[in-house]
Amino acid sequence: MPRAGRVVMFADEDCGFCMRTAAQVPRLGVDVDVRTLQAGDLSTLPIDADRALIEMPAIDADGTVHYGHRAWAAILRTGALPWRVLATAMTHGPSERVARTVYRWVSQNRTRLPGGTPACALPPTPNDPPTPPVEREQIAGN
Repeated sequence: MPRAGRVVMFADEDCGFCMRTAAQVPRLGVDVDVRTLQAGDLSTLPIDADRALIEMPAIDADGTVHYGHRAWAAILRTGALPWRVLATAMTHGPSERVARTVYRWVSQNRTRLPGGTPACALPPTPNDPPTPPVEREQIAGN
């Protein structure tokens, strides 16, 4: 059971990259509980289940839900001074745009990052182009 007042980070247990990242979080020296999205009933939490598959959620000590780069900022705010300064930079001014862009790039490319597998792919959106059919010759390598 988590200690009261801790940030809770939720990782997608179907995504190898997410789980590998979650396993590294304690090394940062932050005061965070790590859980998987699949381990609990998300309907009892204020987490948008669809959004959680695209952007990692974290619930702050006061119950506020953060996603993506803001979730990482909530996590880093529980650490030592350098992490808290980085967290502030990630959520204010022009550096927030950079943090959002970096998070989006990592999220979109997590299948190619260490630990990434096809299961890490983002769910398709209505704006995604259709996947072209794979020809038998391409599969056979001819």
